[in-house]
Amino acid sequence: MDITGVRWTMRGAEAVLPLGSLYMSGDWHKYWQFHLQQEHKPNHLALYSSGIPLIKQVLKARCSTTPPPVPMPV
Repeated sequence: MDITGVRWTMRGAEAVLPLGSLYMSGDWHKYWQFHLQQEHKPNHLALYSSGIPLIKQVLKARCSTTPPPVPMPV
């Protein structure tokens, strides 16, 4: 954390130190997999619990077999 010109707040330093410790201990990969799983739960599982929203929108908006009428210039 001793880099020329860098200023750390106590809060910022306390947030970064555990990450450095994980890296130095060799547990970074396991931690990162756990972190991704934890982020996936609130961000994706609730959103896609009833299916993929984009597919539902596409199915609703798909074209019918009859083309829409073309307005004729007067």
